[in-house]
Amino acid sequence: MTKTVLIYGGGGIGAATAKLLKTQGYHIHYVGRDAARLDIEAREVGASVTIGDVLDETVFARATADAVSQSGGALAGLVYAVGTINLKPLARLTETDFLNDFRVNALGAVKSVQAAQSALKAFEGTASVVLFSTVAVAQGFTAHSSIAMAKGAVEGLTLSLATELAPRVRVNAIAPSLTKTPLAHALTGSEQMVTAIAAMHALGRLGEPEDIANLAAFLISPQSNWMTGQIIGVDGGRSSLRVKG
Repeated sequence: MTKTVLIYGGGGIGAATAKLLKTQGYHIHYVGRDAARLDIEAREVGASVTIGDVLDETVFARATADAVSQSGGALAGLVYAVGTINLKPLARLTETDFLNDFRVNALGAVKSVQAAQSALKAFEGTASVVLFSTVAVAQGFTAHSSIAMAKGAVEGLTLSLATELAPRVRVNAIAPSLTKTPLAHALTGSEQMVTAIAAMHALGRLGEPEDIANLAAFLISPQSNWMTGQIIGVDGGRSSLRVKG
């Protein structure tokens, strides 16, 4: 049986995770809406691909079926590395903003696991799901109410699914701080802004996709077989440490 991991979201953390998992002997099945970018990333790791948007409810069943066809009927893991960075003060946030952030971050995670749970449970061994939160859930940052609310739902989902799907499937979440990904380009494209935000972290820099991917790949692997229901920060210390000054 091929060890297949279904990864929603190419570029940045998703791509970095795929590269690490490929070196560990996993087959990657990508899901994303940017066909040109996914084609390039898929060729780098020999991945199969489903093109689709997580706002399209049909994509989850299609992606699972496509991934399972590559693996002989089971999935070793699922990584839902899709998100939004919608930073606005409360007065400017609309109902559409809140609903879109919830649909992409939380409801998409739900639907990805719903569609894949039978294939995950069919894996010989313990399968693993990795979801993504944000440091803003624990810290409370200005202009983060919509995204923090959506990612807070992901943290609650992580605990509920970890209980419900045990012992066949482990479920954990990673809560990064700002990471240099294509999604975050509006914040990381300015060197002045990068320097200012980096100074808020005890380790003095922003995250790189590989910083997050190292943990994601570990959580998928059997090395983390006694870990489930955890929300783990990879954030340069920002969730728990105060910089000097």
